[in-house]
Amino acid sequence: MSRSRFSLGVTACLLAGLQRELLLAVRSPGNTINPLMFFVIAISLFPLGGGADTVFLSSIAPGVIWVTALLAVMLSMESLFRSDFEDGSLEQLLLSPQPLYFQILAKVFGHWLVTGLPLVLLSPLLGLLLALPAQAYLPLMLGLLLGTPTLNLIGAIGMALTVGLSRSGLLLAVLVLPLSIPVLVFGAGVVNAALNGLPMAGLLAVLGAMLALALSLAPLAIGAALRISVN
Repeated sequence: MSRSRFSLGVTACLLAGLQRELLLAVRSPGNTINPLMFFVIAISLFPLGGGADTVFLSSIAPGVIWVTALLAVMLSMESLFRSDFEDGSLEQLLLSPQPLYFQILAKVFGHWLVTGLPLVLLSPLLGLLLALPAQAYLPLMLGLLLGTPTLNLIGAIGMALTVGLSRSGLLLAVLVLPLSIPVLVFGAGVVNAALNGLPMAGLLAVLGAMLALALSLAPLAIGAALRISVN
């Protein structure tokens, strides 16, 4: 009976946190649109600067899309905890009787839904812009679907550590970029494997394992970092 009540409480906590994040996203559309616009504009510059050589564009497309997705995720991180820190609701989150682990998980997942998922859905169109062959579209989306939540969780750790600083952009980049390199390598590797006719199941499995590890450990690290920053 107690286990059932705990499950219901966790589910209610997750749903409430997710609903709150989606409501905040609707009220502040700029926090959602800005990273997406950066993603589109930055990738659009490569065909303009690199010329019309489709062979060259298709060869750099996986790396360009993944690196730009990482930068867009980092740009969106500024809105994750900043407003909560400024209005005092972050302290209430830390003092809440609900499990902090699940509250953070709901917050990061809601943030990914409004900032990361649009990147995944838009990636085939930008792949077309970079002359990426059609057989690479699905692997690109699958890789981003597994990789962008991991990048969000890693970025949330850095943002939690720097939320109390007025200018945290450079420090956030120093903290997050080294941890994001494996995700970029395997994510771009999935697309390259599809382009060369090689099996990609192993690379997707590694991305899935990274996501599972991040889901298990990142909320704990984020909670500890928030307590340090708030106190």
